[in-house]
Amino acid sequence: MPRFAANLSMLYPQHDFLDRFAAAAADGFAAVEYLFPYDYSAQELKQRLSDNGLVQALFNAPPGDWAAGERGIASLPGREAEFRAGVAKALEYAQVLGNDRIHVMAGLLPDEALRGTHQAVYLENLAYAAEQARSAGVTVLIEPINTRDMPGFFLNRQDQAQAIVHQVGADNLKVQFDCYHCQIVEGDLTMKLRRDFAGIGHIQIAGVPDRHEPDMGELNYAQLFEVIDELGYTGWIGCEYRPKGDTSEGLEWLRQLKA
Repeated sequence: MPRFAANLSMLYPQHDFLDRFAAAAADGFAAVEYLFPYDYSAQELKQRLSDNGLVQALFNAPPGDWAAGERGIASLPGREAEFRAGVAKALEYAQVLGNDRIHVMAGLLPDEALRGTHQAVYLENLAYAAEQARSAGVTVLIEPINTRDMPGFFLNRQDQAQAIVHQVGADNLKVQFDCYHCQIVEGDLTMKLRRDFAGIGHIQIAGVPDRHEPDMGELNYAQLFEVIDELGYTGWIGCEYRPKGDTSEGLEWLRQLKA
């Protein structure tokens, strides 16, 4: 059976963020992930992990001005120095928190005519990030995101992401396979998991189309979990969904799976 990590940016919204660690542990999670750690000190977050016996699975590098609508800066021309500083900050946190995965968001593409320029910046920045992360034992992840949730995002398809990884050629650069985003944009998840497995560095789940619990909606996760097991995936699967009601009550899918 796969190993599941609670995404604390979405789960347990009734709790203050720092209290979500204990809530996740109480529900049997052994690991957590979230979007960004930077509102808190690394030591403060490490203490929450230690107090609750949790592993840090993943977080994102700084995304630019999130409140102003930015969704990453890795492909944005003119932001290279800011991107490099963000990579350094993320690696400092990872050293304390112990995670070996950092997601680097590509950013928004303002005009399709600019794709070539943005891609050149993206490739250069990813090569830099992978090189910096290698000595820390960290894998850098890129993630295709659907354009319904994030209009204009630079990276949308799994094959597009895999091609970029191959172009960069770093063994510690992988693709984050979010089943929710992939189903909305492409579908055919089983075949894509099998096709791209060697290049997949992290997996996330949510129900489609409403991004609620994975037992709601059109995806057959029981079957997908069998495929993921058959492929030999040993990493964490991030539960990155918006609970339809109470988070703990909504985890019946996980309790049944464990049973």
